[in-house]
Amino acid sequence: MRLDVTALGNEWAKVSGPAGCTTIPHQGLPKRVKIVEVGPRDGLQNETFIVPTSCKVEFINRLSQTGLQSIEVTSFVSPKWVPQMADHTKVFSEIEKKPGISYPVLVPNTKGLEAAIGAGVKEIAIFGAASESFSQKNINCSIAESLNRFQSVVDIAKSNDIRIRGYVSCVCGCPYEGPIEPTAVAKVAKQMYDMGCYEISLGDTIGIGTPGSMRGVLEEVLKVIPPEVVAVHCHDTYGQALSNILTALEMGIATVDASVAGLGGCPYAKGASGNVATEDVVYMLHGMSIETGIDLRKLVLTAEYICHVLNRTTSSKAGLALSGVQNKQG
Repeated sequence: MRLDVTALGNEWAKVSGPAGCTTIPHQGLPKRVKIVEVGPRDGLQNETFIVPTSCKVEFINRLSQTGLQSIEVTSFVSPKWVPQMADHTKVFSEIEKKPGISYPVLVPNTKGLEAAIGAGVKEIAIFGAASESFSQKNINCSIAESLNRFQSVVDIAKSNDIRIRGYVSCVCGCPYEGPIEPTAVAKVAKQMYDMGCYEISLGDTIGIGTPGSMRGVLEEVLKVIPPEVVAVHCHDTYGQALSNILTALEMGIATVDASVAGLGGCPYAKGASGNVATEDVVYMLHGMSIETGIDLRKLVLTAEYICHVLNRTTSSKAGLALSGVQNKQG
């Protein structure tokens, strides 16, 4: 059943945060958090059903209406490796780009960067891993080799006034090696920052992290780079994502990656379930009087749209609850 926002009336206010209940701001937490929406890229990349280009464009355009400031839209990678992203140039060219919103894309190498530049991309993301085994499985080279390769990508991007964001995978654990030393994460994060990445996103790729291990990672990372350039990217495999995000907030992190409807999973990380759902993160943040600039109602409607395209149910607890309000009304 389609979620009719108007019909929710007072019922919505009861479940959507400060309008319906008393919230007490938490001391020491950021007053505002930036959400980086990764659903169109990280969320869709592992779907076996190839989403039509027109649906991807509509999905991104709807996300642009929710108040999000950053939406990662696609990956300029070979379709041989990620068939879902074969239409990257067409998607990027056809979306409506609203002022004040960044639309980054993932690039794996200089060839992908050249294609992105040709499409008019203004921000890219590069990626590395804190695990040697994962690096070999994912991009067929060592951590050191991967960073050396990306240096040329960064140099070309900077010469074209393109911003660069860096991802570090497997910060809490690796599907091949098990636990990862926090010092290894900090080393890669520092190298990416020194290369020229304006922001470093720490990814719990297989969702194995807990508040304890997340705190350990951040303690080491924050010794070498400032908190304002750090983001967290949590998968919810073990149901720990929101707890890990709250831990990051307590340590001064104010940027969180999330995927609408909890879409996602890494094709090279066995057992990795979806990203934390954007709706769940926004609901939690608004419940702590932390600003996001995001309209939760519009976000839920957008999740409903892409779930209909994929013929699946949302993985967002908040999304299900809010849809349940509508269902109870008939």
